[in-house]
Amino acid sequence: MYIPNLHLLLCPASKNNKPTSIMVQKCLINGISKLSFLRYLCTIKHTTMTNYFIIPGYQGSGADHWQTWIETTQPNFHRIQQRDWDNPDIIEWADNIDKAIADYDPESVVLVAHSLGCITVAEWVKRYNRPVKAALLVAPPDVDVIRDKIDNNLVKDLPTQRIPFRTTLVASTNDPWMSIERAEYYAHNWGSEFINIGEAGHINSLSGYGEWYEGLEILSRLNQPKANFRE
Repeated sequence: MYIPNLHLLLCPASKNNKPTSIMVQKCLINGISKLSFLRYLCTIKHTTMTNYFIIPGYQGSGADHWQTWIETTQPNFHRIQQRDWDNPDIIEWADNIDKAIADYDPESVVLVAHSLGCITVAEWVKRYNRPVKAALLVAPPDVDVIRDKIDNNLVKDLPTQRIPFRTTLVASTNDPWMSIERAEYYAHNWGSEFINIGEAGHINSLSGYGEWYEGLEILSRLNQPKANFRE
């Protein structure tokens, strides 16, 4: 489903930092249709708009998952594919993040991770220490729970180092994969803004999170400048 005018939310500025709404008006004055301009705006490559990379977790994100929904809203969303969603290799998954974003301006990259995808982002940071624009980290699982439910050797060390770019961690009070207290501990260590959205399970399709407009709003805020962000 394509959401009209979502570019004003997720593509707030051009390369020369002119607001898109002003640019639309100028294009109309110059005889270029708004539709043509918007199509052009959302197909400009790499440095002229934000590029969002969807990073699913264990077993991937199905058709009814909010990550799949948000991916279909605009052409500048890209899903990072893994070789085997059911048998994760955290190092391989982290390497695939680096490969996926290699040809993009890091300042244009926003990572959108869910569950084990969040731990993958932290592992990628530990291995590569490369800054990007920002990351949305939704419902990261407790490493101890990962070891118990998936693979005892999947994550060797708890990735607690500070993430050197802006992040927001969204958590639930009744997530079976992570207590809210533990989620806040992860957010503190990573240097993330912490958002508690209440009883939302694992914030996935099983808990009813398909068309997740609140998540879209959080993502849009994450894409805005933040003068007081501290590395």
